[in-house]
This record gives sequence, C-alpha cells and structure tokens, in this order.
Amino acid sequence: MRIGELSRRTGVNAHQLRYYESQGLLEPARGANGYREYDESALLRVKQIRHLLGAGLSSEDIAYLLPCATGEAPTLVGCPELLAAMRSRLRRLDDQLASLAQSRDALADYIEAAERVGGESYPPLGLTQPA
Repeated sequence: MRIGELSRRTGVNAHQLRYYESQGLLEPARGANGYREYDESALLRVKQIRHLLGAGLSSEDIAYLLPCATGEAPTLVGCPELLAAMRSRLRRLDDQLASLAQSRDALADYIEAAERVGGESYPPLGLTQPA
C-alpha cells in the first residue's frame, strides 16, 4: 500500500508517517516509480508507535524499543535493554513531575501571600480599574 492508504487506514497523516520513517521507525520499500510501498505489517507498527508516543516516549526511545514490541497495545518483551531504557525514561518523568510540583507549590505560596496583603483590591492582571 502507498502512504496515502496507510494514512487513511491508521488515521495518522502522511507527514507524520514520513517523520516516523526519518526516525527509523518505519521502513517502507520503494517501488520502481520511487513511491513508498508499505506491507500490512506497517499497520501494526504505526499503531505500536502511536501507543508508545502516548506513553511519553521519544521517537529515539521507540526506535530502541520496537524490536521488543509485540501486538497492537503493544506488549513489550522484557529484554534488559528495554527495561533499562524504560526505567531511564521513568526517572526523567519523575524528575519533571517533582520540578512541576515545586513550581506549583511556589506559585501557590505567592498567591496566598498576595491575598493576605490585600491583593484582592487590585484588578486582575491586564485589566485597568474604571475611573
């Protein structure tokens, strides 16, 4: 099938499919006319990629993990390289969550302090008080 049909059947636009190819996630054959030719296994591969992207994995992570993927969801066979990559990604996410939580707490503290000092008598940011 050509890229347009793969796009239609997976709901992923052709631009994204070409990006997946550039990242080494999809490997179409080329017809004599130079067009990309995908076999039926590309349908499953695109679904796997979409699920893994939804889990917050980068295309680099996914390229590394796809050889361990089976099924649409996909199920990942627990090879040591796979587990190390997923644990590394989980640590990065945990670090990001901790940083966001710290920022949120600091902002909440500023809001609370401003309200104690009488900030409610001021207009919302970006608005002027009537004359």
